[in-house]
Amino acid sequence: MTTKFLDGLNVAQKQAVLHKDGPLLIVAGAGAGKTKTITHRIAQLIESGVSARSILAVTFTNKAAEEMRTRVQNLLRAEGDLPAEASACASSHADRSAQAGMRERVLGLLPERHGGLPASQTRQAGLPLITTFHSLGVRLLREFHEVAGIPRGFSIWDQDDSTRAVKNILKQLDTEEWTPRQILSAISREKGAGKSAGEYRERAENRREQATAQVWERYEKMLKDEGGLDFDDLLVRTVTLFRESPKTLSLLQNRWHYLTVDEYQDTSGMQYEMMRLLCGDRNNICVVGDLDQCIYAWRQAEIGNLLSFERIFPSTKVVRLEQNYRSTRTILAAANAVIAKNVNRIPKNLFSENDTGEPITIYDAMNERDEAWFVVEKSAGLIDSRVPSQEIAVLYRENAMSRVLEEAFLHAGIPYRVLGTRFFERREVKDVLSYLRAALNPKSKGDFARIIAVPPRGIGKITLEKFFKGETLGAAGVKVAKFQESLVKIGHAVKTLPASEAVRFCIEESGIQKMFDSKTEEGRERLGNVRELANLAAKYENDEPPSGIERLLEEAALQSEQDELDIARDKSGVSLMTVHASKGLEFDAVFIVGLEQGLFPSLRDDGSRDPEEERRLFYVALTRARKHLFLSYAHERTKYGMRDTAMPSEFLSDIDSRLMKHALDDNGGKEDIIE
Repeated sequence: MTTKFLDGLNVAQKQAVLHKDGPLLIVAGAGAGKTKTITHRIAQLIESGVSARSILAVTFTNKAAEEMRTRVQNLLRAEGDLPAEASACASSHADRSAQAGMRERVLGLLPERHGGLPASQTRQAGLPLITTFHSLGVRLLREFHEVAGIPRGFSIWDQDDSTRAVKNILKQLDTEEWTPRQILSAISREKGAGKSAGEYRERAENRREQATAQVWERYEKMLKDEGGLDFDDLLVRTVTLFRESPKTLSLLQNRWHYLTVDEYQDTSGMQYEMMRLLCGDRNNICVVGDLDQCIYAWRQAEIGNLLSFERIFPSTKVVRLEQNYRSTRTILAAANAVIAKNVNRIPKNLFSENDTGEPITIYDAMNERDEAWFVVEKSAGLIDSRVPSQEIAVLYRENAMSRVLEEAFLHAGIPYRVLGTRFFERREVKDVLSYLRAALNPKSKGDFARIIAVPPRGIGKITLEKFFKGETLGAAGVKVAKFQESLVKIGHAVKTLPASEAVRFCIEESGIQKMFDSKTEEGRERLGNVRELANLAAKYENDEPPSGIERLLEEAALQSEQDELDIARDKSGVSLMTVHASKGLEFDAVFIVGLEQGLFPSLRDDGSRDPEEERRLFYVALTRARKHLFLSYAHERTKYGMRDTAMPSEFLSDIDSRLMKHALDDNGGKEDIIE
């Protein structure tokens, strides 16, 4: 069989692309072209006569979903299979000034926009739905909100919202024995297993479990009273919708005939159940994953989902993608040697037709400062040799390790960026988002409380408490009423204006623009950040209001660390991040620091770390590098104010010494061991 979507694929990739009906398991090694395989298979399904609208593909990050959408769209457009209306891209309105009649239009003096489907949905009618698990949950819960028993305009609580709620509950219960993080972790774990607060309360045995049950029940009441759903709810309530409404599930099974799940090794119990139910009796499900890259057990990823796939779907076709297109043969030889020691895996051996490449550089530092300066000096050398700074990454096991690295980069004058300080978490950006959320969902007390003093209005905590209790406010009532009037105007803007215009109106009407419109550097920077929010909203410009703002708020709530790097990808700077955050990314040069026993691998007394997962984590770190790889450890490192001696990581002994050279040695590395 010949097809135009097989060009440039290897034998294994072609097998996966040509498989149409029935379950398919693609075991995809790091850098083995899995995204290319997935997107070519989707294009091939459409070429074979499958309606694009009957295809659903799900992954974990907005960045990955956007990459897949773009590739599928380009494939179909290149072959002339994409309708003109589907290939049209929304023009950017990021730099467009606010229209002169915007305020009058917001106040209802100009005609409303015509109803009907969002323009973006009409434009993309010829494309499959490619999204993330949580975004899919949001989409379905809004569409079937009446069946699910929730308001359509529900707010999505992020970690800060949940922490705020639990902190307040613990204060009400007058206990500081447990932290909000500990309580939320227990609640999330139970929700992920499909348990309710009532079920948990019935089997609570010790004081901590009883306290958690008490907090959980109050937490659920707060969510309901404020019209909110947390991250876990987006999955749990979707699965509940499927289970309790056979009619809805049947409708969706008939909507999507072909399912693709990327990064299947990272799926949780709820995510597995979502896909199992949507799959129905057709069993046209393709899952793509690699057990060697399963590093999210602490996020409820269940490695058994991938291990048991062939048992659950007995007629599964298995395709292994083992040819790596990313890394040098030296780097792959090291990665293969490390991961081979794991027992709980589907055997495979990555190979490459790339060059042998340079030896892996290893550096034994005196302490963390010596290690940091080694990283900085080598980074400077790479930049001098024309490696772009954004193609250099420094990976570490714990976030706290970034501090000494930042100091060194600052002192050397080398630009850098730390993954973890997300755009949507900046205070001024969250303030604007809270205004938008409160405008859409007036029940959101958390947003109301956050923004009533931004900018300051002379409304104190006592007045706010009285307002929430419905008590008489006295003279302060005038100030509160004026604030509510602003929210109503912003709400009208959100429901009538294109997304970017609504954000700009919100910034002006709220008083935030005036608050930051100063000549100070900090004021300019913060105003620039909130204006950038309007630029980001432009991508949803053609969605019928209020869908554009809803999608912007969804993006903000569900943003991952990888997505944050994607926002800033046009900016130069060496990337500093944890190994977990690096998953799915790749760089020309990678430094892996802190390779010491007890740090990487992280060995804890309570046994909460899986030794095999630590090895998988190191494997992921190694395979982020294309050409240059640097490994370092320190003989001494300061931890919690104490100077500790350290031993090199056991992982280093897994790598053949002939693949490595010392940082101070120009020799080392032999080609014959990777032939």
